[in-house]
Amino acid sequence: MVDLGPNWIHGTDNNPILELAKRTETSVGTLDSHSWVHTSAGHMLPPDEGDRYSTIIWDIVQQAFDHSNRLGAETDKDKSLLDFFRERLLEMIPSTESDHMSKREIVSSMAEMWGAFIGSPVSHQSLKYFWMEECIEGENLFCGGTYQKILDHVAAPALARADIRLCCEVEQIQYPSGTSSKVVVQLVSGEILTCDEVVVTTPLGWLKRNPSAFLPALPRPLTQAINSIGYGCLEKVYISFPRAFWLQVPEGQKVNGFIQWLSPTYSPDTNPHQWHQEAVELASLEGTHAHPTLLFYTFGEQSQQMASTLARLTTPEARTHFLRSFFHPYYSRLRNYRANSPECQPVEFVATEWSRDELAGCGSYCNFQVGLEHGDRDVEIMREGLPGQRVWFAGEHTAPFVALGTATGAYWSGEMVGKRIVEAYSSSESS
Repeated sequence: MVDLGPNWIHGTDNNPILELAKRTETSVGTLDSHSWVHTSAGHMLPPDEGDRYSTIIWDIVQQAFDHSNRLGAETDKDKSLLDFFRERLLEMIPSTESDHMSKREIVSSMAEMWGAFIGSPVSHQSLKYFWMEECIEGENLFCGGTYQKILDHVAAPALARADIRLCCEVEQIQYPSGTSSKVVVQLVSGEILTCDEVVVTTPLGWLKRNPSAFLPALPRPLTQAINSIGYGCLEKVYISFPRAFWLQVPEGQKVNGFIQWLSPTYSPDTNPHQWHQEAVELASLEGTHAHPTLLFYTFGEQSQQMASTLARLTTPEARTHFLRSFFHPYYSRLRNYRANSPECQPVEFVATEWSRDELAGCGSYCNFQVGLEHGDRDVEIMREGLPGQRVWFAGEHTAPFVALGTATGAYWSGEMVGKRIVEAYSSSESS
Protein backbone atom coordinates (compact mmCIF):
# COMPACT_ATOMS: atom_id res chain seq x y z
CA MET A 1 0.00 0.00 0.00
CA VAL A 2 1.26 3.49 -0.89
CA ASP A 3 -0.01 7.05 -0.53
CA LEU A 4 -1.02 8.79 -3.75
CA GLY A 5 -1.56 11.99 -1.77
CA PRO A 6 0.63 13.34 1.07
CA ASN A 7 3.69 11.34 2.15
CA TRP A 8 5.12 13.71 4.73
CA ILE A 9 4.37 15.27 8.11
CA HIS A 10 5.95 18.72 8.04
CA GLY A 11 7.23 19.74 11.47
CA THR A 12 7.11 18.05 14.86
CA ASP A 13 6.37 20.96 17.23
CA ASN A 14 2.67 20.73 18.24
CA ASN A 15 1.67 19.15 14.94
CA PRO A 16 -1.80 17.55 15.22
CA ILE A 17 -1.10 15.11 12.38
CA LEU A 18 1.95 13.81 14.23
CA GLU A 19 -0.19 13.37 17.35
CA LEU A 20 -2.72 11.43 15.28
CA ALA A 21 0.09 9.30 13.88
CA LYS A 22 1.17 8.43 17.42
CA ARG A 23 -2.41 7.75 18.51
CA THR A 24 -3.04 5.42 15.57
CA GLU A 25 0.41 3.82 15.84
CA THR A 26 1.30 4.95 12.33
CA SER A 27 4.99 4.52 11.58
CA VAL A 28 6.90 7.71 10.70
CA GLY A 29 10.60 8.41 10.39
CA THR A 30 13.34 10.63 9.03
CA LEU A 31 14.81 10.09 5.58
CA ASP A 32 17.50 12.68 5.10
CA SER A 33 20.75 11.64 6.76
CA HIS A 34 22.68 10.78 3.56
CA SER A 35 21.89 11.70 -0.04
CA TRP A 36 23.29 10.63 -3.38
CA VAL A 37 23.88 13.15 -6.14
CA HIS A 38 24.55 12.27 -9.79
CA THR A 39 26.13 14.81 -12.12
CA SER A 40 24.65 15.77 -15.48
CA ALA A 41 26.89 13.09 -17.02
CA GLY A 42 25.42 10.44 -14.72
CA HIS A 43 28.39 9.99 -12.38
CA MET A 44 27.69 9.80 -8.66
CA LEU A 45 29.55 12.35 -6.56
CA PRO A 46 31.59 11.05 -3.63
CA PRO A 47 29.18 10.85 -0.64
CA ASP A 48 31.05 13.45 1.41
CA GLU A 49 30.99 15.88 -1.52
CA GLY A 50 27.27 15.31 -2.09
CA ASP A 51 26.59 15.84 1.62
CA ARG A 52 28.60 19.07 1.57
CA TYR A 53 26.56 20.43 -1.33
CA SER A 54 23.31 19.35 0.35
CA THR A 55 24.35 21.23 3.47
CA ILE A 56 25.00 24.35 1.38
CA ILE A 57 21.56 23.98 -0.20
CA TRP A 58 19.76 23.86 3.14
CA ASP A 59 21.90 26.64 4.60
CA ILE A 60 20.85 28.89 1.71
CA VAL A 61 17.21 27.84 2.11
CA GLN A 62 17.37 28.92 5.76
CA GLN A 63 19.05 32.19 4.76
CA ALA A 64 16.24 32.76 2.25
CA PHE A 65 13.64 32.20 4.97
CA ASP A 66 15.45 34.71 7.18
CA HIS A 67 15.65 37.23 4.33
CA SER A 68 11.98 36.83 3.43
CA ASN A 69 10.88 37.17 7.06
CA ARG A 70 12.94 40.30 7.67
CA LEU A 71 12.99 41.99 4.27
CA GLY A 72 10.07 40.49 2.37
CA ALA A 73 8.21 43.79 2.22
CA GLU A 74 11.20 45.42 0.50
CA THR A 75 11.98 42.53 -1.85
CA ASP A 76 11.18 42.77 -5.56
CA LYS A 77 8.08 40.70 -6.31
CA ASP A 78 9.79 39.26 -9.39
CA LYS A 79 12.87 37.98 -7.55
CA SER A 80 12.96 34.19 -7.28
CA LEU A 81 14.49 31.77 -4.82
CA LEU A 82 16.85 30.68 -7.61
CA ASP A 83 18.07 34.29 -7.94
CA PHE A 84 18.84 34.29 -4.22
CA PHE A 85 20.66 30.96 -4.52
CA ARG A 86 22.93 32.29 -7.24
CA GLU A 87 23.75 35.39 -5.21
CA ARG A 88 24.58 33.45 -2.07
CA LEU A 89 26.71 30.91 -3.94
CA LEU A 90 29.21 33.67 -4.70
CA GLU A 91 29.99 33.74 -0.97
CA MET A 92 29.32 30.11 -0.05
CA ILE A 93 31.69 28.89 -2.77
CA PRO A 94 34.16 31.79 -3.21
CA SER A 95 36.24 32.31 -6.32
CA THR A 96 39.34 31.45 -4.30
CA GLU A 97 38.13 27.84 -4.06
CA SER A 98 39.44 25.44 -6.67
CA ASP A 99 37.04 24.62 -9.50
CA HIS A 100 34.54 27.08 -7.98
CA MET A 101 32.54 27.59 -11.18
CA SER A 102 31.85 23.87 -11.57
CA LYS A 103 30.90 23.55 -7.91
CA ARG A 104 28.53 26.50 -8.13
CA GLU A 105 26.92 24.98 -11.19
CA ILE A 106 26.35 21.69 -9.35
CA VAL A 107 24.75 23.39 -6.33
CA SER A 108 22.65 25.64 -8.56
CA SER A 109 21.39 22.54 -10.34
CA MET A 110 20.74 20.81 -7.01
CA ALA A 111 18.51 23.75 -6.07
CA GLU A 112 15.97 22.33 -8.51
CA MET A 113 15.08 19.93 -5.69
CA TRP A 114 12.87 22.70 -4.28
CA GLY A 115 10.42 21.94 -7.07
CA ALA A 116 9.66 18.61 -5.38
CA PHE A 117 8.49 20.57 -2.32
CA ILE A 118 6.23 23.09 -4.04
CA GLY A 119 5.28 21.35 -7.29
CA SER A 120 6.75 24.12 -9.47
CA PRO A 121 10.32 24.99 -10.58
CA VAL A 122 12.57 26.80 -8.10
CA SER A 123 12.76 29.68 -10.60
CA HIS A 124 9.02 30.23 -9.97
CA GLN A 125 9.32 30.43 -6.17
CA SER A 126 8.80 33.96 -4.88
CA LEU A 127 11.56 35.18 -2.57
CA LYS A 128 9.30 37.96 -1.32
CA TYR A 129 6.77 35.45 -0.02
CA PHE A 130 9.16 32.59 0.67
CA TRP A 131 8.36 32.96 4.37
CA MET A 132 4.92 31.52 3.60
CA GLU A 133 6.61 28.19 2.76
CA GLU A 134 8.19 27.94 6.21
CA CYS A 135 6.54 25.15 8.17
CA ILE A 136 6.11 24.15 11.80
CA GLU A 137 9.37 23.85 13.73
CA GLY A 138 11.03 20.46 13.82
CA GLU A 139 11.82 17.65 11.42
CA ASN A 140 10.04 16.61 8.25
CA LEU A 141 8.89 13.03 8.80
CA PHE A 142 8.06 10.49 6.12
CA CYS A 143 4.82 8.66 6.84
CA GLY A 144 6.06 5.14 6.22
CA GLY A 145 2.86 3.58 7.53
CA THR A 146 0.86 5.69 5.03
CA TYR A 147 -1.95 8.06 6.00
CA GLN A 148 -4.53 5.23 6.03
CA LYS A 149 -5.03 4.87 9.80
CA ILE A 150 -4.85 8.63 10.31
CA LEU A 151 -7.57 9.17 7.70
CA ASP A 152 -9.70 6.38 9.14
CA HIS A 153 -9.44 7.94 12.61
CA VAL A 154 -10.32 11.45 11.43
CA ALA A 155 -13.21 10.21 9.28
CA ALA A 156 -14.76 7.93 11.91
CA PRO A 157 -17.12 10.48 13.56
CA ALA A 158 -18.46 11.66 10.20
CA LEU A 159 -18.89 8.12 8.91
CA ALA A 160 -20.83 7.24 12.07
CA ARG A 161 -23.11 10.28 12.28
CA ALA A 162 -23.21 12.19 8.98
CA ASP A 163 -25.16 11.70 5.77
CA ILE A 164 -22.30 11.34 3.29
CA ARG A 165 -23.07 11.53 -0.42
CA LEU A 166 -20.36 10.01 -2.59
CA CYS A 167 -20.14 10.32 -6.39
CA CYS A 168 -22.27 13.46 -6.28
CA GLU A 169 -20.65 16.22 -8.30
CA VAL A 170 -21.69 19.78 -7.52
CA GLU A 171 -22.58 21.97 -10.48
CA GLN A 172 -23.45 25.23 -8.75
CA ILE A 173 -23.56 26.87 -5.33
CA GLN A 174 -26.19 29.60 -5.10
CA TYR A 175 -25.61 31.70 -2.02
CA PRO A 176 -27.89 34.42 -0.58
CA SER A 177 -27.11 38.09 -0.13
CA GLY A 178 -27.55 37.74 3.62
CA THR A 179 -27.91 35.17 6.37
CA SER A 180 -31.72 35.20 6.27
CA SER A 181 -31.83 32.72 3.40
CA LYS A 182 -30.19 29.35 2.89
CA VAL A 183 -27.58 28.16 0.41
CA VAL A 184 -28.81 26.13 -2.56
CA VAL A 185 -26.44 23.48 -3.91
CA GLN A 186 -27.27 22.04 -7.33
CA LEU A 187 -25.78 18.67 -8.30
CA VAL A 188 -24.89 17.58 -11.83
CA SER A 189 -27.63 14.97 -11.49
CA GLY A 190 -30.19 17.77 -11.13
CA GLU A 191 -30.82 17.17 -7.43
CA ILE A 192 -31.13 20.30 -5.30
CA LEU A 193 -29.83 20.49 -1.73
CA THR A 194 -30.80 23.31 0.62
CA CYS A 195 -28.16 23.98 3.28
CA ASP A 196 -27.87 26.13 6.38
CA GLU A 197 -24.11 26.50 5.81
CA VAL A 198 -21.75 25.30 3.08
CA VAL A 199 -18.06 24.60 3.64
CA VAL A 200 -16.23 24.48 0.31
CA THR A 201 -13.19 22.20 0.64
CA THR A 202 -12.38 21.89 -3.06
CA PRO A 203 -8.69 22.32 -3.97
CA LEU A 204 -7.47 25.79 -4.89
CA GLY A 205 -6.93 24.63 -8.47
CA TRP A 206 -10.61 23.70 -8.75
CA LEU A 207 -11.63 27.15 -7.50
CA LYS A 208 -9.38 28.72 -10.13
CA ARG A 209 -10.91 26.65 -12.93
CA ASN A 210 -14.56 26.88 -11.87
CA PRO A 211 -15.53 30.48 -11.05
CA SER A 212 -18.94 29.93 -12.67
CA ALA A 213 -19.80 27.35 -9.99
CA PHE A 214 -20.83 30.21 -7.70
CA LEU A 215 -23.98 32.27 -8.17
CA PRO A 216 -23.74 35.17 -7.89
CA ALA A 217 -20.07 35.39 -8.86
CA LEU A 218 -17.71 35.52 -5.90
CA PRO A 219 -16.77 39.06 -4.79
CA ARG A 220 -13.89 40.58 -6.71
CA PRO A 221 -11.38 40.55 -3.79
CA LEU A 222 -12.02 36.84 -3.20
CA THR A 223 -11.73 36.03 -6.91
CA GLN A 224 -8.47 37.99 -7.14
CA ALA A 225 -7.09 36.16 -4.10
CA ILE A 226 -7.95 32.76 -5.60
CA ASN A 227 -6.31 33.66 -8.89
CA SER A 228 -3.21 35.24 -7.32
CA ILE A 229 -1.99 32.32 -5.23
CA GLY A 230 -0.01 29.74 -7.22
CA TYR A 231 -0.94 26.09 -7.68
CA GLY A 232 1.66 23.38 -8.15
CA CYS A 233 1.48 20.12 -10.07
CA LEU A 234 3.49 17.60 -8.09
CA GLU A 235 3.26 14.00 -9.29
CA LYS A 236 4.85 10.83 -7.98
CA VAL A 237 5.96 7.54 -9.47
CA TYR A 238 6.64 4.50 -7.27
CA ILE A 239 9.04 1.96 -8.78
CA SER A 240 9.35 -1.31 -6.84
CA PHE A 241 12.11 -3.90 -7.18
CA PRO A 242 12.51 -7.46 -5.87
CA ARG A 243 15.30 -6.22 -3.61
CA ALA A 244 16.88 -2.89 -2.67
CA PHE A 245 20.08 -3.50 -4.60
CA TRP A 246 21.25 0.08 -3.98
CA LEU A 247 21.71 -0.63 -0.26
CA GLN A 248 24.17 -3.47 -0.88
CA VAL A 249 27.15 -1.16 -0.34
CA PRO A 250 29.48 -0.44 2.62
CA GLU A 251 27.68 1.10 5.60
CA GLY A 252 29.27 4.53 5.34
CA GLN A 253 28.26 4.85 1.68
CA LYS A 254 24.56 4.01 1.99
CA VAL A 255 21.89 6.46 0.97
CA ASN A 256 19.14 7.36 3.42
CA GLY A 257 16.72 9.73 1.83
CA PHE A 258 16.99 11.70 -1.38
CA ILE A 259 18.71 10.76 -4.63
CA GLN A 260 19.24 13.37 -7.35
CA TRP A 261 20.14 13.17 -11.02
CA LEU A 262 21.13 16.69 -12.10
CA SER A 263 20.11 17.97 -15.55
CA PRO A 264 20.79 14.59 -17.23
CA THR A 265 22.43 14.80 -20.66
CA TYR A 266 22.45 11.01 -21.17
CA SER A 267 18.74 10.45 -21.91
CA PRO A 268 18.07 12.70 -24.94
CA ASP A 269 15.34 10.47 -26.37
CA THR A 270 13.14 10.34 -23.26
CA ASN A 271 14.21 13.55 -21.51
CA PRO A 272 15.33 16.05 -24.15
CA HIS A 273 14.63 18.96 -21.77
CA GLN A 274 17.13 17.49 -19.29
CA TRP A 275 14.62 17.73 -16.46
CA HIS A 276 16.10 17.26 -13.00
CA GLN A 277 15.14 13.89 -11.45
CA GLU A 278 14.68 13.24 -7.77
CA ALA A 279 13.66 10.19 -5.76
CA VAL A 280 13.30 9.06 -2.17
CA GLU A 281 14.39 5.51 -1.47
CA LEU A 282 11.98 3.69 0.84
CA ALA A 283 14.10 0.67 1.75
CA SER A 284 15.53 2.57 4.73
CA LEU A 285 12.16 3.06 6.41
CA GLU A 286 11.90 1.60 9.87
CA GLY A 287 10.67 -1.91 10.58
CA THR A 288 8.10 -3.67 8.44
CA HIS A 289 7.30 -0.55 6.43
CA ALA A 290 10.62 -0.65 4.58
CA HIS A 291 10.19 -1.82 1.02
CA PRO A 292 12.50 -1.96 -2.04
CA THR A 293 10.93 1.02 -3.75
CA LEU A 294 12.09 4.29 -5.27
CA LEU A 295 9.59 7.15 -5.05
CA PHE A 296 10.22 9.68 -7.83
CA TYR A 297 8.76 13.18 -7.56
CA THR A 298 8.13 15.21 -10.71
CA PHE A 299 6.80 18.74 -11.07
CA GLY A 300 6.13 21.57 -13.49
CA GLU A 301 6.16 20.86 -17.21
CA GLN A 302 7.59 17.38 -16.70
CA SER A 303 4.73 16.21 -14.48
CA GLN A 304 2.14 17.70 -16.82
CA GLN A 305 3.71 16.05 -19.86
CA MET A 306 4.02 12.68 -18.14
CA ALA A 307 0.41 12.77 -16.94
CA SER A 308 -0.76 13.65 -20.45
CA THR A 309 1.25 10.77 -21.93
CA LEU A 310 -0.08 8.28 -19.37
CA ALA A 311 -3.64 9.39 -20.09
CA ARG A 312 -3.20 8.43 -23.76
CA LEU A 313 -1.89 4.95 -22.94
CA THR A 314 -4.84 2.62 -22.61
CA THR A 315 -3.23 -0.63 -21.42
CA PRO A 316 -1.17 -1.46 -18.31
CA GLU A 317 1.55 -2.85 -20.56
CA ALA A 318 1.86 0.41 -22.49
CA ARG A 319 2.00 2.47 -19.29
CA THR A 320 4.62 0.19 -17.78
CA HIS A 321 6.74 0.34 -20.94
CA PHE A 322 6.61 4.14 -20.95
CA LEU A 323 7.55 4.48 -17.28
CA ARG A 324 10.30 1.87 -17.53
CA SER A 325 11.80 3.59 -20.58
CA PHE A 326 11.67 7.00 -18.97
CA PHE A 327 13.17 6.14 -15.57
CA HIS A 328 15.63 3.41 -16.60
CA PRO A 329 18.48 5.89 -17.31
CA TYR A 330 18.30 6.99 -13.66
CA TYR A 331 17.80 3.90 -11.53
CA SER A 332 20.33 2.06 -13.72
CA ARG A 333 23.00 4.47 -12.45
CA LEU A 334 22.51 3.53 -8.81
CA ARG A 335 25.24 1.71 -6.93
CA ASN A 336 25.33 -2.06 -7.46
CA TYR A 337 22.97 -2.01 -10.45
CA ARG A 338 23.51 -4.96 -12.79
CA ALA A 339 21.56 -5.09 -16.03
CA ASN A 340 21.47 -8.89 -16.08
CA SER A 341 20.31 -9.28 -12.47
CA PRO A 342 16.59 -9.93 -11.80
CA GLU A 343 16.99 -7.98 -8.53
CA CYS A 344 17.60 -4.82 -10.57
CA GLN A 345 14.50 -5.12 -12.76
CA PRO A 346 11.37 -3.22 -11.64
CA VAL A 347 8.38 -5.39 -10.82
CA GLU A 348 5.75 -2.66 -10.48
CA PHE A 349 5.11 0.99 -11.34
CA VAL A 350 2.46 3.20 -9.73
CA ALA A 351 2.07 6.75 -11.07
CA THR A 352 -0.26 9.57 -10.04
CA GLU A 353 -2.05 11.76 -12.56
CA TRP A 354 -3.29 14.69 -10.49
CA SER A 355 -2.45 17.07 -13.34
CA ARG A 356 -5.26 15.44 -15.34
CA ASP A 357 -7.78 15.26 -12.49
CA GLU A 358 -10.44 17.96 -12.84
CA LEU A 359 -11.69 17.49 -9.27
CA ALA A 360 -8.12 17.98 -8.01
CA GLY A 361 -7.95 21.22 -9.96
CA CYS A 362 -5.40 19.61 -12.30
CA GLY A 363 -2.64 19.99 -9.76
CA SER A 364 -1.52 19.41 -6.19
CA TYR A 365 -1.47 22.26 -3.66
CA CYS A 366 -0.86 25.98 -3.30
CA ASN A 367 2.47 27.73 -3.65
CA PHE A 368 3.73 31.30 -3.88
CA GLN A 369 5.23 32.30 -7.19
CA VAL A 370 7.18 35.25 -8.54
CA GLY A 371 4.98 38.23 -9.32
CA LEU A 372 2.81 37.71 -6.24
CA GLU A 373 2.09 41.09 -4.66
CA HIS A 374 -0.16 40.51 -1.64
CA GLY A 375 0.25 36.83 -0.76
CA ASP A 376 -0.55 37.05 2.94
CA ARG A 377 -3.62 39.19 2.33
CA ASP A 378 -4.83 36.84 -0.41
CA VAL A 379 -4.69 33.85 1.95
CA GLU A 380 -6.49 35.81 4.67
CA ILE A 381 -9.28 36.73 2.23
CA MET A 382 -9.77 33.09 1.22
CA ARG A 383 -9.60 32.03 4.86
CA GLU A 384 -12.31 34.56 5.81
CA GLY A 385 -14.69 33.28 3.11
CA LEU A 386 -18.26 34.61 3.01
CA PRO A 387 -19.64 33.94 6.48
CA GLY A 388 -22.34 36.57 5.97
CA GLN A 389 -23.61 34.54 3.01
CA ARG A 390 -23.19 31.17 4.80
CA VAL A 391 -20.31 30.06 2.52
CA TRP A 392 -17.00 29.09 4.10
CA PHE A 393 -13.72 27.88 2.57
CA ALA A 394 -11.34 25.27 3.99
CA GLY A 395 -8.31 23.41 2.69
CA GLU A 396 -4.53 23.69 2.72
CA HIS A 397 -4.77 27.03 0.88
CA THR A 398 -6.67 28.61 3.81
CA ALA A 399 -4.46 27.17 6.57
CA PRO A 400 -2.46 29.09 9.18
CA PHE A 401 0.67 30.53 7.60
CA VAL A 402 2.94 27.89 9.20
CA ALA A 403 1.01 25.04 7.56
CA LEU A 404 0.03 26.21 4.07
CA GLY A 405 0.23 23.52 1.42
CA THR A 406 0.34 20.63 3.92
CA ALA A 407 -1.95 17.92 5.27
CA THR A 408 -1.61 19.55 8.69
CA GLY A 409 -2.82 22.82 7.21
CA ALA A 410 -5.83 21.16 5.61
CA TYR A 411 -6.72 19.57 8.96
CA TRP A 412 -6.33 22.82 10.86
CA SER A 413 -8.35 24.79 8.32
CA GLY A 414 -11.32 22.46 8.76
CA GLU A 415 -11.10 22.78 12.53
CA MET A 416 -10.96 26.56 12.25
CA VAL A 417 -14.07 26.77 10.08
CA GLY A 418 -15.94 24.33 12.31
CA LYS A 419 -15.19 26.44 15.37
CA ARG A 420 -16.22 29.65 13.58
CA ILE A 421 -19.57 28.15 12.57
CA VAL A 422 -20.21 26.97 16.15
CA GLU A 423 -19.30 30.43 17.44
CA ALA A 424 -21.61 32.09 14.91
CA TYR A 425 -24.57 29.98 16.04
CA SER A 426 -23.69 30.40 19.72
CA SER A 427 -23.63 34.18 19.28
CA SER A 428 -26.94 34.07 17.42
CA GLU A 429 -28.63 32.05 20.16
CA SER A 430 -27.33 34.27 22.96
CA SER A 431 -28.41 37.52 21.29
